[in-house]
Amino acid sequence: MKFSDMAERQILKAQAEGQFDNLKGAGQPLNPSGDGSADAIGFRIMAEAGALPREIQLRKSVEEQTRLVQAAPDDASRRLAMKTLLDLQLRLDIEREARRRFFGS
Repeated sequence: MKFSDMAERQILKAQAEGQFDNLKGAGQPLNPSGDGSADAIGFRIMAEAGALPREIQLRKSVEEQTRLVQAAPDDASRRLAMKTLLDLQLRLDIEREARRRFFGS
């Protein structure tokens, strides 16, 4: 069974169970934020539902670790923080590539 068929079945099941009733913004077009891509819209919807994808969590971790690298008081702590930053960036790149391959984009 194709992924799109499985997704369609899940959507129809949720709709029949009334899980889409009274949702915030129901019946209104999506207001794209950021770059307006389908990924950005999907990530925003997931974030509003409290389900951040690993890619977004890693992106936030990379931003925080970058601040730590910049604020490191000496070379030794900067090297350690940079090692962690590089690991996080690698993990983020792996997540992005996995998403691209999965969605074929």
